Formats: sequence, structure tokens, C-alpha cells
Amino acid sequence: MIQIHTAPLQAQQWLDLYRGKLPVFACVLGFTDTCLIPGISAAGKTPEDRRYTAIADAEFLARGVQHHPDYPLPPLIAGASPVYISRAIVAALDLPSYIFNAGLPIAPTIPHIDLSGLPAACLSTGSALPLKIVEHLYYQGLSWGEKLAALHPDSYLVIGECVVGGTTTALSLLTGLGIDALGKVNSSHPVCNHHQKAEIVAQGLSHLNLSTINPPPTLPTLPTPISPLRLVAAIGDPMQIVVAGMAISASRTTGVLLAGGTQMLAVAALINAIGVSQNLIVNTAQIIVGTTAWVAADRSGDTVALAQLIPQIPLISTNLSFANSKYSQLQVYEQGFVKEGVGAGGLAIAATLYQDWGQVEILDSIEQLLNQAKVTDSLRSN
Repeated sequence: MIQIHTAPLQAQQWLDLYRGKLPVFACVLGFTDTCLIPGISAAGKTPEDRRYTAIADAEFLARGVQHHPDYPLPPLIAGASPVYISRAIVAALDLPSYIFNAGLPIAPTIPHIDLSGLPAACLSTGSALPLKIVEHLYYQGLSWGEKLAALHPDSYLVIGECVVGGTTTALSLLTGLGIDALGKVNSSHPVCNHHQKAEIVAQGLSHLNLSTINPPPTLPTLPTPISPLRLVAAIGDPMQIVVAGMAISASRTTGVLLAGGTQMLAVAALINAIGVSQNLIVNTAQIIVGTTAWVAADRSGDTVALAQLIPQIPLISTNLSFANSKYSQLQVYEQGFVKEGVGAGGLAIAATLYQDWGQVEILDSIEQLLNQAKVTDSLRSN
């Protein structure tokens, strides 16, 4: 159920070390106005829907199916939210979970940890977040990574995210860090909107006095190094710096599974950059990126090639498939819709490591939850 894509020896050692151990889930929520650009994301049919995706996902993650949720899951272009995967595994395995608000326009309605961040402006402005906020969030991440590792000394930390538009801020961060990510990132669309992403990223990076040899989709590169925190402030989102801080501090004493695809590979690159810029020793042997097969095998991106450009932190994926699901909302994952989010891939990997769950067990838990939601919707409509 688990496939290793890069750094096989390091990845296998990590998997062997944490097999059978109880995972702890931390989900970091953030927001960027980048998600309001028409067509940029399929995680919500309209820009207005996308304003509430993270808040609705957090509520569903914490409470599951409810008759009257404060924020119902927004309609997607196709498919069911990946939070169904995450909630099913967290509930079935009774995993300790923590929800963090790194910067949302509206506070979640469920118990959460407010990090006193801000939602990010569109990355195209080149002024996504105040530097002081980024610095504050970084230290909050460092603090909470250390706290969670100390609270659960016999576990390891799975860190997921929910940031709509986050694959575009991931592209901007990767590019700003000097990584050739163009054409390699993923999206919630079945075919990644690379050209649209590239144009937006080029706009954002142009504010940093960058020289562009060719117009988009070729992106500018940084002529001189820039502080990683300043880069996040210019063209990033609030989740990125929090997760980087968490992973850096937690990895000093325990394992960290960065649960996601493109966005977590960008965080991995950010972790390495912070280590270099601050002369920190980062225990990358304790950090791994885990995603879904739908991301790893996405032909409209090149996740594995992107991961190979970040060699110190391995990429693995779950082989979970929805091809034989009885629900069409899940079957469309096989057509490239949705793919990942809210730590879904990493949690599926964790379920396999902890309870040796395979395809049958994981799919059954998700379908039971989806069936419960359908019954509740039917009762509500009557």
C-alpha cells in the first residue's frame, strides 16, 4: 500500500522506524486571496465557495457528518472533498488531532489553536503577508512542533494542510527558492492549469526586482539569494511557514510526515532553505513527504521529478485506489479530480503503518462515512 518514489534507503528506514506507532495529526489551515482568481482551483465551484473551504473542511474533520453544520462542505467541480478520507481515518483509528488556524478570514467554528496569523493577499501583489507576521508564525510553528513532540513522545507527527490555491503559492515559493518547478506541480483540476499559475507567479516575483528573460510561462529566477522568510512574506501563504517551523523543531526528537503533494514539497524545500539561511542543523532523516497515488502519478504534473530536486527529504505515496468504489464521487479521483488535501494521502499511509490497513479497510471506512453523509442529506431534504 506504500510506494517509495525518491531516496529509497532513507524512506525505508523512516517507514521501518515508525511502523506500528500511533500517529498524531496536526492540520494547519490558511488562506490566500490567490484562490479567488477565477479558474485557479477546483476546491470549490466559485471564488465565493472557496472562501469557506478550509473552514468547512476543518469542521468536518473535527465533527464528521452533522445534520446542521455551521459551514457545509462547499460543492466541488467534481468529486467528494478529500476531508472524507482524512475524517474516516482519524475517526476510525481515534487519532489525537490538532487543528491550527495560521490565517483565515473567518475563525473555524470548532475547537482549534489560533496562531494569530493573517490570510495572505494574492501572491501576484508581491506583498502577500507582513514580514512580522511571517516571523511570528515561524516561531509559533517551532514552538508547537516542540510541544506536540513532547506531548506524544512515543508517536510521530503527521502534518496536513488546507489552503485553497496552495499549489499556486507552492509554485511561487519553489521558483523563488531556485527550484525549476514549472510544469511539475499539481492542482485540483484534472489537467493542471500550468500557464495560468505561471502568469500569476511571474507577476508576484516581478515585484522582487527579478529579471525575466522570456515572458510567461517561463518564470523569473532570483538573481541573488533572498531570506526564505522574506520570500514567504512576498509570495507565500501562512500555512507554509508554520508547517516548516513545526517540522524543523519536531524532527529533533520524533518523525514528521508532511502529508500532501506539491504544497508539502514546497514546505520541504523551505525547510532546507531555512536551515541554510539560519545555519540550523535540520534533521531531515526524520522528515518525509507522503501523498496519494493520484498526485504521484498525475500525468499533468511531474511530482516525482519535483521531489528529486529536493533530495534530502523523500517522497512516498499510498496506493489507495477508488477505481472499484461504489460511489461516483470517489471514482472521479481516478480521472484526476481533487487528488489530495487535508492530509489525506499521509493519513492513508499512517493507517497502513499503524494498523496494517490495506485497500479494503481504508476504502470501507471512507465509503461508510460517505454513506452516512448521503443518509443525513436525504433526511435533511425530507
